[in-house]
Amino acid sequence: MIFFMNTINVTIDKLKKKQNIFLTGGAGVGKTTITRAIIEAYEQDAKKVAKLASTAMAATLINGQTLHSFLDLGLASDIYVLEQNGKLEISKKVKKIIYSMDLLVIDEISMVSDTLLDMIQLRLKQSGFKGSLLFVGDFLQLPPVVRGYGEVKFAFESLAWSDFHFETIELTHIYRTDDQTFIALLNSVRFGHIDEQIHNHLNTYIRPLPNDLSEFTFLFGKNETASRHNKIQLGFIEGALFVKEAQVVKHVKSAKDVEVERFINDARIEKNFEVKVGAPVLFTRNSWNYFNGERGVVVRIEESFIYVKKGDEKVVKLEATAQSKSVWREKIIEGKKEMLEENLFTVYQFPIKLAFAITIHKSQGMSIEDLIIQTNEIFAPSQFYVALSRSSNPLRLILIAPKKQWHELAYVHPKAIEFVQSVS
Repeated sequence: MIFFMNTINVTIDKLKKKQNIFLTGGAGVGKTTITRAIIEAYEQDAKKVAKLASTAMAATLINGQTLHSFLDLGLASDIYVLEQNGKLEISKKVKKIIYSMDLLVIDEISMVSDTLLDMIQLRLKQSGFKGSLLFVGDFLQLPPVVRGYGEVKFAFESLAWSDFHFETIELTHIYRTDDQTFIALLNSVRFGHIDEQIHNHLNTYIRPLPNDLSEFTFLFGKNETASRHNKIQLGFIEGALFVKEAQVVKHVKSAKDVEVERFINDARIEKNFEVKVGAPVLFTRNSWNYFNGERGVVVRIEESFIYVKKGDEKVVKLEATAQSKSVWREKIIEGKKEMLEENLFTVYQFPIKLAFAITIHKSQGMSIEDLIIQTNEIFAPSQFYVALSRSSNPLRLILIAPKKQWHELAYVHPKAIEFVQSVS
């Protein structure tokens, strides 16, 4: 904890001195916790923070918004398309908003492409941005999404990366597990180092499936497989099916239904959460009495509350929690023009998901104790490492025997390795 506080204070001090920071490290080292603490410290100091990510799901983890939305990039994938779409010039409104920011945070930077970083730099130059940048993420985790057979190009391949003159702060202590042998395994898989010893170690996790699959969470690569598994397993539980519909509150009249729908899909909120008493669930948030990925069993369902018993026998009374889509707007406060973050709408849903199955992508930030990884749905660089690093208890980890060799499965993009080694 002392180390954590020291890292937070040092990072804030550097940022306030206008030093741009790249906060990095493997899975489970506390990047999100430190990022949230920095944001909170800035906001308590009445400083304005843009909390951004390339995907809506990543943005919701820091209660932020997408880069495309905040920077008014529309659907553009690069500066050429931005110009074609008539959005090359910055609007006065967006210019004012960006200029007013003291800190711009971009989380999950590994998923930002070189062309998106080019557009970010363009908007910062157009607005005369004078604040600091905090980029957070690990380039040895999920890469930018590429359409079709296009080449993966990372943010660090943009000329803008070197223009920002980042100081790298690397976190190395893994908090998710204290099993040193497993931590060493994770580090090898992170860099794609699969020698005979690692190969044999991974083989030890190929174990028979349990008779009761409900005790474990399956980690799949595809949404449809995870959804199908959840539906089948829920069907085996006797008793009434409850459907908890997400509730939407619009704060401004201009909020469109289609925008709400897109937010619900992108942020992976269950529109209609189907659940039964006796169903195992995973918490999808961090709170004082539960953490993201912690497991429990539903013991009671009421109209406004769901009661979940955790492994320590404590029962948590849950109500629907809020996830909001916000924008920055200029407002007149006591006769003065001020930039304020304003919620367009809020979606309320219970902060749990069925624990039978979840996708690797949706497991971002989770620590899961009882885990089965379907290795045959691994299809992207670093995806196997992301899946493996969700495990908080290697004794309760099962790997489905892969149809490929481990070294093919633990593929890491060579450009990402080269960059990470150059800044470590």
